[in-house]
Amino acid sequence: MADEGAGAAERTDGDERRLRKVARVVLLDPQDRILLLHGFEPDDPSSTWWFTPGGGLEGEESREEAALRELAEETGITDVRLGPLLWRRICSFPFAGRRWDQDEWYYLCRTRQTPARPGGGLTELERRSVAGLRWWTADDLAAATEPVYPTRLAELLRTLLVEGPPSAPVILETERV
Repeated sequence: MADEGAGAAERTDGDERRLRKVARVVLLDPQDRILLLHGFEPDDPSSTWWFTPGGGLEGEESREEAALRELAEETGITDVRLGPLLWRRICSFPFAGRRWDQDEWYYLCRTRQTPARPGGGLTELERRSVAGLRWWTADDLAAATEPVYPTRLAELLRTLLVEGPPSAPVILETERV
């Protein structure tokens, strides 16, 4: 669910921990399927979930640049059109022996390039915690038996497909696992 990277910004709620700046991609193909990665806890492969491509900002890159870089590294997909910022959320979760506190921005992205595979740019932690990837329909997501992040992704995707991108980013409920 997380990957290695340094970018972070201080929390504004008085908490001493720092929020890691993350860019995520809601990648849709011509059939309006979304691409998700299958993750697992490195020390407990039975603990699995699905999540959108993306990760932490590196150096001075923008969120948009990070979204495209992470997408290429994690999926091998580079023929894309980056669209608007859809959603934002703060989340906190345990993963790989530590707590991750993230400020995640989700960008819409479209592609015709559907063959995907974890790219050669995966970090060591990602290689130990990503089992593969898959294209999902909104109905597939609604029927998922494993956790999917963000947790309301099936509903969010249906709304996106019916109404189009929001006029301003939707702030999702903070998630703490």
